[in-house]
Amino acid sequence: MAPGSSRLAAVDALRGLVMTLMVVDHLREFFFLHAQVADPVDLAVTSPALALTRFASHPCAPVFVFLAGMSAWLSGQKHGADRLGVSAHLVQRGLFLVVLELTVVNFAWTFTFPPSTVYLQVIWAIGVSMIALAGLVWLPRGSLLAVSLVIVAGHNVLTETHLAPGSTWHGLWAVLHQRDWIVLGDAMRLRTSYPVLAWMGVIGLGYAFAPAYARRSPEARRALCWRLGVASLIGFTVLRTLHGYGEPQPWTRYPDVLTTAVSFLNLTKYPPSLDFLLLTLGVGLCALGWLDRLPVRAAHVLQTLGTAPMFFYLLHLYLLHVAYLAAFHLFGANHGSRFGFDSVWQLWASWLPTLALLYWPTRWFAGLRRTGRYRWTRYL
Repeated sequence: MAPGSSRLAAVDALRGLVMTLMVVDHLREFFFLHAQVADPVDLAVTSPALALTRFASHPCAPVFVFLAGMSAWLSGQKHGADRLGVSAHLVQRGLFLVVLELTVVNFAWTFTFPPSTVYLQVIWAIGVSMIALAGLVWLPRGSLLAVSLVIVAGHNVLTETHLAPGSTWHGLWAVLHQRDWIVLGDAMRLRTSYPVLAWMGVIGLGYAFAPAYARRSPEARRALCWRLGVASLIGFTVLRTLHGYGEPQPWTRYPDVLTTAVSFLNLTKYPPSLDFLLLTLGVGLCALGWLDRLPVRAAHVLQTLGTAPMFFYLLHLYLLHVAYLAAFHLFGANHGSRFGFDSVWQLWASWLPTLALLYWPTRWFAGLRRTGRYRWTRYL
């Protein structure tokens, strides 16, 4: 396999891998909402099994945003685009994702129109981060890397800064760093589920990392990923063990090892703390260094999912929501006003069958996209 195709295959495979983990978490959102967990997870009311199920999906958003930065650079190289072309594409793509979040994605979660509440979640965060990256790409690579590192490593300094609703800068601060509600009127409010400041740093790191990754041999790329990944995991372990800077939620020793481990891994995602990003990106980089050694058949499945990420994302949300409504209609409410699984193992038992249902239409769309016949398919 040529170095170029190997590089893209590993990136696509990693994107596909985190998307499969995302499905588990969204199965939880639809079929285990009666036992909903908060962030950080409250171990007083949440079982370790459910908490670990939630944690399994934690690498998804950081890795996906990081790969969005990598893909922006790789796409620019593939199409011979200069900085102006890359910047323009990022603005167009970012605006598209923001509109998609406000419309198609929000409807997939709520099945309510017109909506009274709009949740600004991961697709919104990626879109806004792409628009920010459109400006950052004009910096020299070293400066872009430095700015991105400062954002990722330094944004926790702002954790204790809170602005009250109604204050002049509350809306902007809620979008950037303070997860909150923005009330637009009696009939509409926004929930900034994913404040975007830290994600701007993550997408910048991906863009800065891409040329260092792409210009190495396969062996050197694997070594680079493993060095950076292990360094990130060591940094996380040290900061977390010392209860130091980087995570506002302290961990606690419990009588049993499992609950103590869950507490240690209980990190703030909204907005993502430095510890959260060190752990998840460290795992992601190690996986990127390992995935190009997967058996061909397994790699092909993940690459197929990773080459049509937005199609897969939209399809799985609508499939899960329709499946939930069908189950509710057939079996009725068995947990208060909702239908839901009784045990965590049922989430995992449903995982592979759900992926099988999603794989074949995603494979069809990925093939259609490769033909290049329809320009709009580039956006999905």
